[in-house]
Amino acid sequence: MSKKDYYETLGVNRDASEDELKKAYRKMAMKFHPDRNPDNPSAEAHFKEAKEAYETLSDAQKRAAYDQHGHAAFEAGGMGGGNPFGQGGGQGFDFSDIFGDIFGGGRGGNGGRSSAQRGADLSYTMQITLEEAARGATKKIRIPIMEECEPCHGSGAKAGTSASTCTTCGGHGQVRMQQGFFSVQQACPRCHGTGKMIASPCKICQGVGRVKTAQEQEIKIPAGIAEGMRIRHSGLGELGSRGAPRGDLFIEVHIKPHAVFQRDGDDLHCEMPISFSIAALGGEIEIPTLDGKASIKIPAETQSGKQFRLRGKGIKGVRSATHGDLHCHVIVETPVSLTEKQKELLREFESINEKDSERHNPRAKSWMNKVKDFFAE
Repeated sequence: MSKKDYYETLGVNRDASEDELKKAYRKMAMKFHPDRNPDNPSAEAHFKEAKEAYETLSDAQKRAAYDQHGHAAFEAGGMGGGNPFGQGGGQGFDFSDIFGDIFGGGRGGNGGRSSAQRGADLSYTMQITLEEAARGATKKIRIPIMEECEPCHGSGAKAGTSASTCTTCGGHGQVRMQQGFFSVQQACPRCHGTGKMIASPCKICQGVGRVKTAQEQEIKIPAGIAEGMRIRHSGLGELGSRGAPRGDLFIEVHIKPHAVFQRDGDDLHCEMPISFSIAALGGEIEIPTLDGKASIKIPAETQSGKQFRLRGKGIKGVRSATHGDLHCHVIVETPVSLTEKQKELLREFESINEKDSERHNPRAKSWMNKVKDFFAE
């Protein structure tokens, strides 16, 4: 059975560039990879065809021979015989650059050597007060962190000795594992990707090159920060390996419950108890704010739960242009521990009130009418 034309297999023109060939092959590999097509029995055959086509056309000498003689250039005994390019076995051809985006591998920019790794990020949970959240604050914290071991200067080797090249990976830090008809690259199991072996490890860090310590950091809390927000401090995380940059420090902020205020976005809410007489007759009361005190006028006949808004007395959020508002919810407080005189006055008040209850207690009348209608149904 005659083979399919390599250019047709990859879906490219005969004058396709190297980048066009690579993109076409990557597309085919992603589409027909056996692991992605467990229910398609023909996927593996298509995958092998694409692999063979790319292996040939990505090599300048093989491509020139194929363009001149077609598949006959690689048949045993054909065009000089002996399959001079080693076609078909897939030996010695490196697909790591193609499969890098599929398997997360690839050579990188250092010829296959494992690259130094950036330090790990650290997370810290901090509790602050509502006042600190509103105005901003500077806090000092101590965090456990890995630092370079001073006796071995981060090498991990005992003083007076040095690390040697790993004999398994030859110092590359990675080894190639053959899996079926293609190979993948992974970290060396002996040196764990470092490319070095330590015969006499440092006794302080046990060959790691880093030791755990506690570090004090000064953290600035921006004004207006909200519950659950995270602050990122670049370069305050763990030390990177072999000179790589540090990770970052993330501060997660939680706001302690406040004795007076509850926060809702940039607004604040509070409850303010008022006496029965002020609710009935009206008056002026003082209420607390984050900046001191403020006065509000209570109109006569104010009902319990009435809400008063003070504009601009809330919090200016980190992403807000203006301050929020303060909402004061007045609660009419029933008097307790009454004297005999108070009780007598209240009984007299109730007696007068009952003579024209519909006028003085309109809500009670409305509620009773609703009850009657309910039971009448």
